[in-house]
Amino acid sequence: MITYDNAKNILSNYGQEHVLKYYESLSDTEKSDLLSQIEQTDFSVLDNLSKDKDIRASRGEFAPLGAVTINDIAANKDRYEQVGLDAIKAGKTAAVLLAGGQGTRLGFDKPKGMFNIGVNRELFIFECLINNLMDVVKKAGVWIPLYIMTSEKNHDDTVGFFKEKDFFGYDSGHVFFFMQDMAPSVDHSGKVYMESPSRISLSPNGNGGWFSSLVRAGLLEDIRRKGIEWLNIFAVDNVLQRIADPLFIGAVIDSGMQSGSKVVAKSTPDERVGVLCLEDGMPSIVEYYEMTDEMRSLRNENGELAYKFGVILNYLFSVDKLVDILDRKLPVHIVEKKIPHMDENGISVAPDKPNGYKFENLVLDMVHMQDSCLAFEVDRSREFAPVKNASGVDSVDTARELLAQNGVTL
Repeated sequence: MITYDNAKNILSNYGQEHVLKYYESLSDTEKSDLLSQIEQTDFSVLDNLSKDKDIRASRGEFAPLGAVTINDIAANKDRYEQVGLDAIKAGKTAAVLLAGGQGTRLGFDKPKGMFNIGVNRELFIFECLINNLMDVVKKAGVWIPLYIMTSEKNHDDTVGFFKEKDFFGYDSGHVFFFMQDMAPSVDHSGKVYMESPSRISLSPNGNGGWFSSLVRAGLLEDIRRKGIEWLNIFAVDNVLQRIADPLFIGAVIDSGMQSGSKVVAKSTPDERVGVLCLEDGMPSIVEYYEMTDEMRSLRNENGELAYKFGVILNYLFSVDKLVDILDRKLPVHIVEKKIPHMDENGISVAPDKPNGYKFENLVLDMVHMQDSCLAFEVDRSREFAPVKNASGVDSVDTARELLAQNGVTL
């Protein structure tokens, strides 16, 4: 634990001495908590305020990127699966679940993975994902290391839930939890907001912060010791996705490429999904709102959409390349947000319009820092059932319907 003087020096380097304004009035416990927060917070992100805030406003030259299609995969199924199973059996692969979010958009005030998507029985989102991973464990005959990223807000609930449910049958000795790093929130002038006299206003550092958070938690040493060479990262909200999929792992390894991304064919040219493509000759993701009308409607020689393959946040990365990226540092995105805070009079404020900035790393930048990325097409009716909304598109109802279609008892 750092001392008060150490904390003051850290803050003075960034012009944030006001964080300690109420220090003398705090209890010993609150003082300790605040010093711990200051020690663990990465204030260096504040240096990015002097740079262009819209880091993706200046993009390179886009070009379509083809994929290993569903038909290609079927034709090479035996080879891909064997290569993938060999890597899994040799202990060269692990899975990383990004589960730092709450179920707020579902009207649920707990970690999203704790949401019960069952109808006539309990079936939790976390349980769906573990069941999907267990399919591979049974086929390979070995346990696959599973690293679960939580957040400051949901860590205790998540860990407690897994223990309560006996890890849904997974061997707990192969499950490792770590917390996502947090970044300070600031007002438009760059001053760090306070949540209370003893708490800095913090937010998770974006989905691209998963690897730096894993490293900070000391888990890279565990990964290296185990001889793990590939990490399959996936988001919590897609209940149908295949995890540590031997076909996917095998196809990427067989291709000799540095990374891989599961993709689905867009349902319509205007579907709101990021598309895997090339940018200045390197793999990249163009967000739906960044695409021009020409890009959305462009067709290839077969009459298919040229920018066809949407990402589903299921990637395979080489550990060596991730370490290289970590050393080079990911871009920091500055996002304008509505940030609840304590004002200078100590009164809590819930703003009705954006009043400051949050700082994020994004996994799409990890993709763009790869030398190559294999687009691996999956059947969206079998592997894409996101639970993002309470109703409508990509909702609890649509996910339940797809689970039932795939033989899952609800």
